[in-house]
Amino acid sequence: MVDDKVHCMEKAREYGFDYWDGDRRYGYGGYRYIPGYWKPLAEKLIERYGLTNDSRVLDVGCGKAHLLYELKQLLPGAFVRGFDVSAHGISEAPEAIRPYLYQRGAEERMTHVLPDSFDLVLAMGSLHNLKNWERDIALKEIERVGKQKYLWVESYRNAQEQFNLQCWALTCWAFQTDEEWIWELNRAGYTGDYEFVYFT
Repeated sequence: MVDDKVHCMEKAREYGFDYWDGDRRYGYGGYRYIPGYWKPLAEKLIERYGLTNDSRVLDVGCGKAHLLYELKQLLPGAFVRGFDVSAHGISEAPEAIRPYLYQRGAEERMTHVLPDSFDLVLAMGSLHNLKNWERDIALKEIERVGKQKYLWVESYRNAQEQFNLQCWALTCWAFQTDEEWIWELNRAGYTGDYEFVYFT
């Protein structure tokens, strides 16, 4: 809040080098692949959602696609796809996963770009970066193409967590309580799993 926050937000929302790999005040400060870091989560997703080498998985807002890369290592026959608004993120993804990635926004309809059916659609830490009407489109598209769905978003339960989120977040547009998120998910007809991240 005291480090030229507005400037940092504007730079972060370009989702370029500065956001991913530049100074920490603009975002991650160096978002690098760490072998095995995403593997436990990939294994949990495989177990929970019954994924196999015949499964189709889509990651909405995949960033550098480290999770998709781990999923592909565990299930080499699986059909995996990811998209992200960041050209830099995609270009810096592990080389083996790049052919399966697209640069596009989560609020864009998926028709004619991707298949109409996935066994699992993921949206982790991306939807709170969209504006209201964009999230509505994204949620309805996720619901339309996903047999199973999982998302997590930033949220808050009290004034302290709201303040902490406002201090921390650079790219978030949706500062919403759990109740507001649940209302929005229900309004969009979303039937998948969801979780909230809090800054306590």
